[in-house]
Amino acid sequence: MRQLLVVNPNTSATVTALLQQHVQREAGAGVQVHSITARLGAPYIACEASYAVAAHAALDAWAAALAEPGRPTPDAVLIGCFGDPGLFALREASPAPVTGLAEAAFAEAAQHGRFAVVTGGARWVPMLERLALALGHQALAGIHTVAPTGAQLMADPEGSRALLARACQEAAARWDAQAVIVGGAGLAGVAAAIQGRVGVPLIDSVGAGTRMALRLQPAPGARARPGFDVAWQQVGAELAALGR
Repeated sequence: MRQLLVVNPNTSATVTALLQQHVQREAGAGVQVHSITARLGAPYIACEASYAVAAHAALDAWAAALAEPGRPTPDAVLIGCFGDPGLFALREASPAPVTGLAEAAFAEAAQHGRFAVVTGGARWVPMLERLALALGHQALAGIHTVAPTGAQLMADPEGSRALLARACQEAAARWDAQAVIVGGAGLAGVAAAIQGRVGVPLIDSVGAGTRMALRLQPAPGARARPGFDVAWQQVGAELAALGR
């Protein structure tokens, strides 16, 4: 049975439980999904500072999961945040392939042509634009943020669906997008619920992340064992143990 490790880089156990539910459903019975919650950082990633700390938190949680006695070695790792904090660092350190919700959703949406993003929290715009540029996605036409954060949207499912449906309609029209990503771990399942109200395909970032994670194979030259090329100081014991 394939093993998929989902790393939630924020400290919200509620988000981790939502990820576990939706990723396992998408992955199917032939995959064992294990989700782990960050041990440090913020309960919701909503700004540059919390994003920076979340990269550390993702590495720390991954190292803790690998050190857990009896845990199977993951065949792939999925960063369960739309923004993928720590993506490049974790990919460098992990023998198993790594992807994130944003990377996977960008790739899936780009298959339709120009695409837009709808997510919660205005401060995500420059962070997502930088990530798209780093990943080479020129087809990103625009990012439409709604005022509530992902955590607030998650707390009001009915109200958030109406708000997000309107936002997706507006994003598709404004940027002539051929697809729209509904981005955010806390918004898992929303794209399917509102698809009938929007005239272009909607991409669920959690579903896209799961599908990409299960398709990936280890990169040529990937590490034989997890590890880092530096000696750590004043970090968690599991992270320190993987340092040089």
